[in-house]
Amino acid sequence: MGTTSAENLDDYSAASTVITFDRPLPLLRGPIRAGPTDDPSAGPYLLAFRDPQAWASALRACKSKIVDQCETGARVGCAIASSNKCKPPWWRAMIGRKPTDLRERERCEEREMEGCFATAKEKCVGFARDKCATPFRDARIAVRERRLNPKDLGKLIHWASLSDRSRWVSVMGLDQLGVRVLASTNCRASELLGSDANCSSVVSKQKVV
Repeated sequence: MGTTSAENLDDYSAASTVITFDRPLPLLRGPIRAGPTDDPSAGPYLLAFRDPQAWASALRACKSKIVDQCETGARVGCAIASSNKCKPPWWRAMIGRKPTDLRERERCEEREMEGCFATAKEKCVGFARDKCATPFRDARIAVRERRLNPKDLGKLIHWASLSDRSRWVSVMGLDQLGVRVLASTNCRASELLGSDANCSSVVSKQKVV
């Protein structure tokens, strides 16, 4: 009886009954409120990278994974191509020619494999660049604040001259002139190119766009 109880305890131990799952992958983009210039039919929320650093990191990771997968397939394809190119023709044995030297065939396959894979690697880099260019260029990045530009400031000055101050305050959604920023919540990554160091450095080094 004591043995049976011990076996039952083993059957219901944590190691036997607890199922472990892989840790969830972190979200690349999170939901944020849509801005006044966003399409209202898409809903009140949209997905955006939290900052330019997250965008640049995701772009590098995406390119790296695509290149790795592409090169893995290229190795297989180049191995098959080099083997087919270096194998002796089927008719050689029929005309009495001596068998091909295996060492010479091995050297031939190494040369063909090296040249084929070097070309494939260049194509994989271009393939990854093209696949990532459009989605990441058009991706949205959350912005914490958007300062007033001269054009918007001119509108504010015009509305501030109205007799009813509450009218232009409610129209622009500002508590006071120059203190609260416009309600933009996000921008396209392409808008930051040339103005943000993180976005620009990734693009200039890897030639995304």
